[in-house]
Amino acid sequence: MNSSHGSVLSVNVGRARAVPYTDAPGGTTGIDKQPVDGPVRVAPAGPPGHSGSGVSGDSVCDLRLHGGADRAVYAFAREDLDDWQRELNRVLGNGSFGENLTVLGMDLRHALIGERWRVGPDTVLEVTGGRIPCRTFGGWLDEKGWVRRCTRAASPGAMLRVIDAGDISAGDHIAVVHRPDHDVTVSRLFRAVTTERAMLPDVLVAAPWMEREQLEIAQQYTAKYAAGTDR
Repeated sequence: MNSSHGSVLSVNVGRARAVPYTDAPGGTTGIDKQPVDGPVRVAPAGPPGHSGSGVSGDSVCDLRLHGGADRAVYAFAREDLDDWQRELNRVLGNGSFGENLTVLGMDLRHALIGERWRVGPDTVLEVTGGRIPCRTFGGWLDEKGWVRRCTRAASPGAMLRVIDAGDISAGDHIAVVHRPDHDVTVSRLFRAVTTERAMLPDVLVAAPWMEREQLEIAQQYTAKYAAGTDR
């Protein structure tokens, strides 16, 4: 069962830098997120494909895959980083997976699409999906077969839209203040759009809250399936 509360271990932002392992326009990425001191302003991002992060000071370089209203903030659990740290036998600091919020005490795999978190006194965030691993993430971690391994684990963290703006600091309490009436979790949606596509028609019950890419995948598959097209 998903924990109904947790805390922010760190707030992490990245600066754009050129790397050889991305196909982002301009050849830059902000995936190298580092913890920052003090409160960080978090606010709604603009239209998908045209605006970046909802986290002040954070760079989003590939607007096709990141940023915008439905991917304004990315959270990953410290417990999952610890699991990967043991498996990979290397140190993974907060922000290592490109997350803006490293959180503690929350099982993000079982977060429901559309559930809302109150973070600190003012900020309200809404879960929209999990991060689908890409070439840039694989290059950044530099682990053999990383995209496939990460996909198989189906523990992708949580992409979030900002409902109410506010300041977030390390140590802030996170409370789940709303859970929608369906059973589509982050992990279930992730598996549907990656390795178990026969599940896609069923996850559309969460369509009003889903981030754009995963919603499009589910809708297109379901339209073809309903028309009798081969899977």
